[in-house]
Amino acid sequence: MVLDLVVIGTAITLGPMHNSAFILLLSANRGLLKGLVFTLTWLLELVAVVAGVLLLTGGDPPSRHSAPSTAGLVIKLTLGITLVVYGERKRRRGTTRSRGNPKWMARLDRVSGWTAAGLAILLQPWAMVAAGGATVMNADLSSAVTFVALMGYFLLATASLLAMELYACFAPTRAHIELERLRTAVATHQDQAIVVLSLLLGLWLAAKSTYELVRLA
Repeated sequence: MVLDLVVIGTAITLGPMHNSAFILLLSANRGLLKGLVFTLTWLLELVAVVAGVLLLTGGDPPSRHSAPSTAGLVIKLTLGITLVVYGERKRRRGTTRSRGNPKWMARLDRVSGWTAAGLAILLQPWAMVAAGGATVMNADLSSAVTFVALMGYFLLATASLLAMELYACFAPTRAHIELERLRTAVATHQDQAIVVLSLLLGLWLAAKSTYELVRLA
């Protein structure tokens, strides 16, 4: 479970769409506050999904050959295949080196705090978050390792946002310059990043779930 959460959390935090939008939010009027709202909403979504799963399991992982255990593996397999198909279709359509930001991103300097929270919900990579939720089905809350793993997952999946928020807070002038360079680089390679992240995580989930299902047979 721990390795799966590390892989999923890394894929979530490296997503290009939410990182580009977050940088634009930071450059807006009262950007630090809007960035904080975005980050907290993002984190709360992750916590809510995990908490919902733990409420269903009671913090006690299902037995190896039980229906819930098999269902969790099937869900992860389905999500893995979905990510692979999405990434491959996007790759075959081809990517452009630089398309600029979507039109809606140009209006991020005028959004309210509530809109920033809504963006965090819309830009969350829900397929990856769902994969994290399916992985947490095997969490045992009686183990201290589980708590450490879950806290690590939350922090890892939010790491890019936290790093940029802190950078903008303590070095605003330099952060504005460096983060704008980062946003330009991310926008230039956005499609490629989406393809790579989707394919790598999808293949990981599909291969790992298939292996576990074969072992159950």
